[in-house]
Amino acid sequence: MPLPAPVCPRKPMHNRSIQVHSFEREDGLWDIEAELIDNKSYSYTKRNGTVQPAGQPFHHMHLRITIDTSFEIKEAIALYDASPFGVSCTAISDAYQDLVGMNLLKSFRQQIKERFGRTAGCTHMTELATVLPTAAVQSMAGRKRAEAESAGRRPFQMGGCYAWRPDGEVTKEHYPQWYVDSNAAPPVPGT
Repeated sequence: MPLPAPVCPRKPMHNRSIQVHSFEREDGLWDIEAELIDNKSYSYTKRNGTVQPAGQPFHHMHLRITIDTSFEIKEAIALYDASPFGVSCTAISDAYQDLVGMNLLKSFRQQIKERFGRTAGCTHMTELATVLPTAAVQSMAGRKRAEAESAGRRPFQMGGCYAWRPDGEVTKEHYPQWYVDSNAAPPVPGT
């Protein structure tokens, strides 16, 4: 459903696009590639006197991680196609090698904040890294669901969001064996 029409006239100012693509590799690992593009809806003159045309990216960055099926990062690379301050921005790209060894499902966003916060990283590259966990989970959802079902384990997505809460209709429909009726009376001890 689209957003409702705005209640007041307005003009476009800033555009941000984030895209993520995942790939299952032949060696059993997974690549997750994320891209962030920022541009303005109007042309403006920069401090050095050059004009930044409307729609031309002033941030354009890429982040690729390689993970195993336990969501541990094995490789990482960060690159820039555009940055507002040239090498003053892009010089930080090698620091994102420190993603290697982190696990996307184990306090990843907190680790990102601690390792790359403020002047230890690029605000935009760090923000781009924060979208990786949910993209990775979506990439492996079918495989992880099948593994859980064959082992008789609770599906990994259970309790991960509002729709997949244990007492929700989605759980009741798709995994009735894991459904918990929140309206049921609790068991009486000794009966």
